[in-house]
Parts: sequence; C-alpha cells; structure tokens
Amino acid sequence: MPYVIETHALCRAFAGKLVVDDLNLRVELGTFYGFLGPNGAGKSTTIKMLTGLLSPTSGSVQVLGLNMLDPSQSLEAKRSIGVIPENLALFDNLSGIEYLTFIGRVHGLDRQVIRSRSGELLQLLSLDGESKKLTMEYSHGMRKKLSLAAALLANPKLLFLDEPFEGVDAVASLTIRDLLNQFVQRGGTVFLTSHVLEIVQKLCSHVGIIVRGRLVQQRSMQEILADGTLEQSFLSAAGSEGVASAKLDWLDSSPRNTT
Repeated sequence: MPYVIETHALCRAFAGKLVVDDLNLRVELGTFYGFLGPNGAGKSTTIKMLTGLLSPTSGSVQVLGLNMLDPSQSLEAKRSIGVIPENLALFDNLSGIEYLTFIGRVHGLDRQVIRSRSGELLQLLSLDGESKKLTMEYSHGMRKKLSLAAALLANPKLLFLDEPFEGVDAVASLTIRDLLNQFVQRGGTVFLTSHVLEIVQKLCSHVGIIVRGRLVQQRSMQEILADGTLEQSFLSAAGSEGVASAKLDWLDSSPRNTT
C-alpha cells in the first residue's frame, strides 16, 4: 500500500462555489500528518470526504488502498478508521459507557473486549468517574475526550482528528499527545487538523497547508524547520491572509470620564 490516503483532483462545491479545489493529497503509512489552513479553507470538508461522510463533486479518494466512492470498499475502509468529527455527534441520552458500548457493538466487538477497552480508555482520559453520566451533561472538553475514546476503541489503522485539542485542559492535552504518539509509533497513521501550530510542530512528521480550497504546500516537518518555524511556513503559504495591524486607538489603560 503506497499511501494510506490518496486523493486526485478532489473537488467539492456548495451552491456552485468550490470549497475544495483540485486537492491532491499523499499520506504515507505511519505518518503523523498535520492538515492546516485558515478558517474556511476547506479542512473539515476534506475530512468529511476522506471519511465517506460527504461525496465529492469530482475527483477520487482512496483510503487504506480502498475507493471511498465505492460503497462496499468505503464500508470496508470505515471498519479500520477512527474519527473525531468537526461536530461531535454523540447520543445525548446515552451515558459515556453506554456510548462506547454502542460504538463497540457497531464495530462487531465482543462485549468483554468492549468492557475491557472502555474501562482502560475512560481511566486514561480521566472519564472513569463520569462514565455513568449522560453525555448531554459533559463539558465540551469531556465530549472531545469521549470522542477520542470512541475513535480508538476498535483499534483502527488510521485516525482522522478534527481539532482534537479544542477545549481540552493542559493535563488532558498532554495525555492525548502521548497516546497519539504511541499510536503512530506502533504503526498507526494520524491525520490531524488544528489551529494550535505549537502542538502541530511538536507532533507532526508531515504537513499539508490548504488555502481557499487548494493545497499550497505539502512537506515534511524536517524540511519546514530547516527553513524556519512552522508559523513562518504557514504564514508564507497562506500569504499572511487576514493579518491586520492589531491597533485600536480607543484601547488603552487611561481612565475615561464617562459622566
């Protein structure tokens, strides 16, 4: 299998407007791949197409060597991937442990295996004390952690993570980073979107940058850091789009008399 993710001329339009335009991704096995771009660049739309949640307008998608546009091959690929989507689609009236049990049964796991793995994941992510609470009562950070537990439960080959660190506290963030590093070291592949460049620079071995739906850069982290920092590379690739002078004359520390 030359690539675990490969797209050719991938496009997606909404109301006639291209959101993803002629995207050609190449992600090798065992890669920790950071997929970066400004807000609205097409990152989440791309992940939805890669995971079979959204059909492309044109182009091709292969994941784990399987054609995601073929229903039978797409189903086979989905058995080997884990996903934290943009919108956390949890079942609000299930408890944390019930949700993981449901996910495990969908994957066809034995109940004893589900019970064992769920317990380990909940404990590792500090959710074991909240496992019987309904997910509707979870904070945003807790929902992120539960989604990660669900993504890992079936021992996938490939993880798609859309902003997994958003709303997660520093201690949990460190645990998740260690967990993802172990996953890659053991032969897994991670496809990650994040606006936190510091985390991406620490974790990722390769980076792709998308701007206005087009892939403008795809390099190894080693190549990027040889030229400077990830932030510099990102701003250069994005054309410093949207960067404005942070100056508001009325913002100062002088007291004002409003009477």
